[in-house]
Amino acid sequence: MRPAALPLLLISLLAHALAHASTLSVCTEASPDGFDVVQYNALTTTNASADVLMNRLVEFDATSGTLQPSLAQTWDVSPDGLNYSFTLRPDVSFHRTDYFSPSRLLNADDVLFSFQRMLDPAHPWHKVAASGYPHAQSMQLPSLIKSIDKTGELSLRFTLNRPDATFLATLSMGFASIYSAEYAAQLLAAGTPEKLNSQPIGSGPFVFKRFQKDASVRYSAHSNYFAGTPGVDNLVFAITPDANVRLQKLRRGECHIALSPKPQDVKAIEGDSHLQSVNTAAFMTAFVAINSQHPPLDQPAVRQAINLAFDKASYLQAVFENSAEAANGPYPPNTWSYATELPGYNHDPEKARELLKTAGLADGFNTTIWTRPSGSVLNPNPSVGAQLLQADLAKIGIQAEIRVIEWGELIRRAKAGEHDLLFMGWAGDNGDPDNFLTPQFACASVESGLNFARYCDPQLDKLIADGKRTSDHVQRSQLYKQAQQIIQQQALWLPLAHPTAYALTRKEVEGYQVSPFGRQDFAKVRLVP
Repeated sequence: MRPAALPLLLISLLAHALAHASTLSVCTEASPDGFDVVQYNALTTTNASADVLMNRLVEFDATSGTLQPSLAQTWDVSPDGLNYSFTLRPDVSFHRTDYFSPSRLLNADDVLFSFQRMLDPAHPWHKVAASGYPHAQSMQLPSLIKSIDKTGELSLRFTLNRPDATFLATLSMGFASIYSAEYAAQLLAAGTPEKLNSQPIGSGPFVFKRFQKDASVRYSAHSNYFAGTPGVDNLVFAITPDANVRLQKLRRGECHIALSPKPQDVKAIEGDSHLQSVNTAAFMTAFVAINSQHPPLDQPAVRQAINLAFDKASYLQAVFENSAEAANGPYPPNTWSYATELPGYNHDPEKARELLKTAGLADGFNTTIWTRPSGSVLNPNPSVGAQLLQADLAKIGIQAEIRVIEWGELIRRAKAGEHDLLFMGWAGDNGDPDNFLTPQFACASVESGLNFARYCDPQLDKLIADGKRTSDHVQRSQLYKQAQQIIQQQALWLPLAHPTAYALTRKEVEGYQVSPFGRQDFAKVRLVP
């Protein structure tokens, strides 16, 4: 009888453990484009891949505003700013799954692979990303990084072609995540490199389990995570495009956290003993990109007229319920080098009509407005926002057709420059003002597709480049203020808002914080009774 009792005891203990396993469910607003984060630029994809599965050499701490060690324990920068030497942690484990069993810990080869695939056109992995590497290209890393040399099993050196004050901060961005070179070699040998995008491996706090498009992404805790085992056993992203449904699921306990709530949803939970809201001033800007390559939008006067025609105050009330601050340019007001002396465009339809007349468009013209179907932090109510812009443009003779396009398709086509007017938003990753300028206004970013205004100007490009070459904040601020002046004069965007980032949670959620950058960290979240 004794031998037979042991399996029954094990079964009982296992059932008890499973019953007490904690699962954190997060209602998110859209499916990720994939899990090979270097191929994409959407924050939704970064959240589902880089934030939960991966680590970078350094991380930016939004609370202290400083860069902190991550996979790199220490680093040194040469006096001329051209050499960055990193020493890696000795104890970092990659994920173990049913499709990959690592035979070693993280080392310098993994860092080399992660960057060389983006930088070297001859690298066997370079062409796996069919659409290229948008962030690496827009941040001009191929021309910036001269070489990366392995100086030991756990050490390496980046040599730059020119000083760049933003380089370390850039390494904290999602696209700079470190991959397993061993797993990549396994996939390449099997002739299935595309699986890196559907069966990811990282070193981060959670391990990928499965993805059902438009339904869910499931993860389990990484028990060997170098920064400590996460506070929950499992993580589920419940993909729920409708903000109303996200709130309903939260109320029913089907989700513990609901991301990107509408402003009215934040007010709706006031007094609910089971729910709470958390928020922070977001390091983000909502805007309408104006495609400067599409006539007649290629005329500055026309772009200025669009800015003057829009009633921003009504927009902020209707879409954000005044929970956001009006935007005058690309930067949030808490950005150092923010040009306070540039007040933006007033609401002046009469002046807008005069500008159209001087541009030879007294009778107006036809155009299109592109927007997404579901709400987000940067666009809580896409339908209402597009209708308000459409109505204001009609008052000055511009007839705009609204086109609602699924998020993944919207990003793909916008990067190809197919849009006219595009509701979009940008979240800074690292607190540096260049994180708005280079991706959105540099000439190299037109090619990578992130420059949604499709504008390349040598003078503006030089100001942005010169700002990165010096570490002197005063000098950088002067250059960036000149850049902001050009951006406003050329009316490359219709700046909309700097939102407050909210999330709704159940009261049993402990340790969750809203990031000003829109990034998600669930590693320290716990569920308490």
